[in-house]
Amino acid sequence: MTYPNGKLSEEKVFKDPVHRYVHVRDKLIWDLIGTSEFQRLRRIRQLGTTYLTFHGAEHSRFNHSLGVYEIIRRIIDDVFREREHWNQDERLLCLCAALLHDLGHGPFSHSFEKVFHLDHEDFTQAIILGDTEVNHVLRRMGDDFPKKVAEVIAKTYENKLVVSLISSQIDADRMDYLQRDAYYTGVSYGHFDMERILRVMRPREDQVVIKHSGMHAVEDYIMSRYQMYWQIYFHPVTRSAEVILTKILHRAKYLHQEYYSFKQEPVHFYSLFEEEISLRDYLRLDESVIMFYFQAWQDEEDTILAELCRRFLDRNLFKYIEFNPNSQMKMWMELTRLFEKAGIDPDYYLVVDSSSDLPYDFYRPGEEEERLPIHLLMPNGELRELSRESEIVESISGKKRTDHKLYFPQDLIRNLPDSCKEKEKILQLLEQVDH
Repeated sequence: MTYPNGKLSEEKVFKDPVHRYVHVRDKLIWDLIGTSEFQRLRRIRQLGTTYLTFHGAEHSRFNHSLGVYEIIRRIIDDVFREREHWNQDERLLCLCAALLHDLGHGPFSHSFEKVFHLDHEDFTQAIILGDTEVNHVLRRMGDDFPKKVAEVIAKTYENKLVVSLISSQIDADRMDYLQRDAYYTGVSYGHFDMERILRVMRPREDQVVIKHSGMHAVEDYIMSRYQMYWQIYFHPVTRSAEVILTKILHRAKYLHQEYYSFKQEPVHFYSLFEEEISLRDYLRLDESVIMFYFQAWQDEEDTILAELCRRFLDRNLFKYIEFNPNSQMKMWMELTRLFEKAGIDPDYYLVVDSSSDLPYDFYRPGEEEERLPIHLLMPNGELRELSRESEIVESISGKKRTDHKLYFPQDLIRNLPDSCKEKEKILQLLEQVDH
């Protein structure tokens, strides 16, 4: 079955706090939003454990996905329409890829992926290409249409202009999440003049370029991205919650491998623990399922699992200090030894966590990840790479910033009996590392 004229009899709108309204005129998009796989995104937070730091950050992958769709719709319908280099036949392909780009995210996305060696992009493609409601809706546009949508999201689609709209250094995905995450966390760093950026975007053969007159709006966007990463995404308190979450999942996996008898059997985790998860099992996972287990595991016989679950649910997070792995590794090894002697398992309670970000880069031949630079369209029609024209962007181009923290349970250490010889040494060492 195909769509007769493909339009709804009446436009549907979603009220949105960031874009005011999200407009849906295409029946294909409306039907995709109604699929069970897309509705599942309502039950997965956009920012993982950030709600434990910024209490407003309860928004979901669902509303971010609608936001990315709306930005792409405005670019295509309001800015690119009838311009040279833009093929209107790719319109629905772009809209579907924008809407579905995060479809494969699991609960507490990145922490979850690290523990179980998963990649949400693989699951996004598996959902689009598999025996799913999303696939059945997409196939109404032709048997090869789901494959094209998956290729756009995987960045392998032949038309690189279409890919760059959804995945580049200035794309609809980033433009939505920076503003949305700033709104829900209540900070001002993520705000930039998106209206201006959209007005000065132009389609070229292989990427979106920006008119030179819009350079300052792009500078503002890049600086807001830089600030958001260090003030929100890499916030040390959020990372503390992630460390505990990760350790809970590691502990549960370890206990399963040791044939531990759970009071609350981790039925939803079995195929994850065996690293043989099916698409059906994966789609049954969301954050409410995970939180159910954390709630139940507080009563487990295993003291480490029970204690970590209580910590996470009660927001009794680990403390942290700055840590330099180059100069302080000996201290860390000594702390590990002292923790063991004091009866605190360092595998779960002494954790070095590192974050790094590269706010903007231009293409450097031979690098593993090819980063397509932002190009400015000059008045004479030539293209100039952004950092060649902007002193602000040049000052941060290619500069990777890395930050290391050492996390530990200060309350457990302070609650060690005074007769424990290691207690004072641990406290002294932690103070030394901090200075």
